[in-house]
Amino acid sequence: MRFKLMGVAATAVALSLGLSACGGGDADTGTADKSITIGSVAGWAEGEAATALWEKMLEDKGYTVDVKTLDAGPLYAGMAKGDIDLYLDAWLPGTHKDYWQQYGDKLEKISIWYDSAPLTIAVPDYSPLKSLEDLKGKGSTYGGKIIGIEKSSGLYRVSKEDMLPAYGLEDEYEVTTSSTPAMLTELKKATDAKKDIVVTLWRPHWAYSKFPIRDLTDPKGAMGKPDAMNIVGHKGFSKEQAEVAGWLKKFKMDDKQLGTLEDLMENKHKGKPEAAVTEWMQANPDFAKGITG
Repeated sequence: MRFKLMGVAATAVALSLGLSACGGGDADTGTADKSITIGSVAGWAEGEAATALWEKMLEDKGYTVDVKTLDAGPLYAGMAKGDIDLYLDAWLPGTHKDYWQQYGDKLEKISIWYDSAPLTIAVPDYSPLKSLEDLKGKGSTYGGKIIGIEKSSGLYRVSKEDMLPAYGLEDEYEVTTSSTPAMLTELKKATDAKKDIVVTLWRPHWAYSKFPIRDLTDPKGAMGKPDAMNIVGHKGFSKEQAEVAGWLKKFKMDDKQLGTLEDLMENKHKGKPEAAVTEWMQANPDFAKGITG
C-alpha cells in the first residue's frame, strides 16, 4: 500500500508540475533548457576557435555545453536530426552547398559572423609559381599532388571538381585527402626544408602567419567567390533558445580578433582551448560583455 500511495503522490506532483508549466511556467515564459550541444570539425581552426570561445561564454552564463567533434557530413546530419544544436563554421553559400542542399530544410541560419572567407591554393613564398595557371606542365615537380584535407570538406570538392578542370590539370595532379592537421604537418615539413609543396587552404587561417606561404592567384575564379561563415542550428533552435540566439546574432570577429585567438589555441596553448580562450578574453575584456551583457 505504501508503494501505491507513493505512486499516486508522484503522479500528483507530475500533474501539478505539468499544469504549472501549461499555466505560465517554463513553456510560457520562454525559459529554455540550459544545455547546448555544439558540433565542431577537428583542424578547422576558425571553427574550433569560435566554438571554444562560445563554450566559455555560455558556461559563464550558466549553460552546460557539450562539444562534439565530427566530420562535416555526420555533423550536418546530426543537426538535421536534432542531436546537435549548433554549428559555428558553416561556409555558405558555396563550400558547404552540398550539405545545405541535403539538409537545409531541417536547419536554420542564425547569423553570419565573418563575411568574406575565400578558399585558396597556397605555396611557399619561395615558390616560382604565381598563378594556378603556372601549375600546368609542372606536375612532376610536385609529385603530381596538391595536398588536401578531409574528403568530406567542400574545399576538397571545389579543388578537385572545379579548379583542376578549369586549368586543365586533372590529368596531371591529384588532390590528396587526409586531414587538416596532416596537411599542416606536411606544410611545416616542406617549408622547414625549403621544399616545393602545393596545399589547399582558406582564409582566415593562422597558417598564414605561422608559415612563409602565399596564395596562387585564380584568374578564372575556379575556387569560387568568398563564402560567409555562418552560425547554423537545427530547425527551431532560435525559438527554443531565444536568449542564446539573440547573443549569437550579435557575434562578429575581425581578422585581428580571430587571428590572435587562433594563434593562442594552435601554438601557445595547443590542446588546451580553455587556457587559450581565458588568455584571449583577459586581453579583450569587453568582447563578451558586448554580446552577452
